[in-house]
Amino acid sequence: MEPEPVQAAQAPAPGAMRRYGVFLGLALALCLVLAAGLYAWSARQHAPVVAAPAPPPPPPPPIEIKTVQAQRADIEQTVLASGKLQLFRYADLGAPISGVIDGVFATVGDEVKAGKLLLKITPNVSVARLEGNQAQLAQLRAELTEQQAQLEFAELQFRRQTQLKSESATSEESFESSRAVMASAAARAQAIKAHIQQTESSTKDDDEARKHTEVTAPFSGTVVGMSARVGQAVTAHQQGPALVRIADLSKLTVQARVAEIDVPHLHKGTAASFTTPAYPGKHWYGRVRQIVPVPAAGSGEPGKDTFYDVLFEVGNPGLQLLSGMSTHVSFVVAHAHAATALPVGVLGKPDGDGLYSIAVLDADGHPQARRIRIGIRNQAQAQVLSGLAPGERVVVDMPAVPGPGASVAPGRHTVTLSVARPSSH
Repeated sequence: MEPEPVQAAQAPAPGAMRRYGVFLGLALALCLVLAAGLYAWSARQHAPVVAAPAPPPPPPPPIEIKTVQAQRADIEQTVLASGKLQLFRYADLGAPISGVIDGVFATVGDEVKAGKLLLKITPNVSVARLEGNQAQLAQLRAELTEQQAQLEFAELQFRRQTQLKSESATSEESFESSRAVMASAAARAQAIKAHIQQTESSTKDDDEARKHTEVTAPFSGTVVGMSARVGQAVTAHQQGPALVRIADLSKLTVQARVAEIDVPHLHKGTAASFTTPAYPGKHWYGRVRQIVPVPAAGSGEPGKDTFYDVLFEVGNPGLQLLSGMSTHVSFVVAHAHAATALPVGVLGKPDGDGLYSIAVLDADGHPQARRIRIGIRNQAQAQVLSGLAPGERVVVDMPAVPGPGASVAPGRHTVTLSVARPSSH
């Protein structure tokens, strides 16, 4: 077998060589990039961490001071009490005679004029009794006439016996007998006179009773009580509830119960005002008429507070107010006009000199200590007598300074004072 002839290798074409060189360059560049990235990552992992600089701290906030401003206001110091409305002028009417009511001509709530007929009563006195008394009186007067004649004769006999005795012309027995007859006749005449007076009085009462059978209104007013009923038997001047009560409602009395600690502040003429739940927001005014000098009913006993009744009147022309309504009373015991005023909540306790310590903002808004003197006060406001001028601001509340650098913010104030309106009395 003949060997195959050996063929010589052919050289690559020039285009293939160029592509191979480009591929090799790209691969080498990629390797270099990967090596650089790996080196950078390794260096970052082993490099020390450097903290970023902290931002500067914010400035501390200014302290807000709460203040009130001293202002001019009218201030009233008052004593408060509760009370009731009562009738001021009234009359309780009873039966003027004994008898039976046979007519009732008014009811509770009626307005009546003076002289208005309210009740009519049939008296118990009979005509026969009255006529019997009159007949007895006539008989007694006749007996008195006869007895007076006998007395005159007895006196004449006694005078004659007295003259005869002076002449020794009569006996002692005759003289004494004439004197006894005269004395007996005089006594008999006196007895008849007394009987006549008694009979006349009885007859007069019976006659007057027959005339006073009507009960009338003593003055113009309103019927506020009526217990009389037709057919009811009544007795003259009987004890117990009145048959009729008439009242003048154009004026009422306020009876206020005042605690004993407040009574020394009141006196006759003290200005007073009150409200009643029936008319919210409406005020009535008056002045103290009387302070009853004994404890009010139900007070002053052991274990109980002591109260005193203070009375004053109030006009009621529209008859809006009614007896028995409850009242909330205010007595004005002191008054200051256009005074420098502060809320009482700003004040603490007084010192040994009776002065109060407060803090007042100066022109730069910084608190400065002050001592002030207080005059009258009520539940809301106090009068400043010295140490403070209207318009100055008094510190109510200032929080503690949180640390160095904190500052007071002048001008950032909270004003809570309410100025009292002048009152009209």
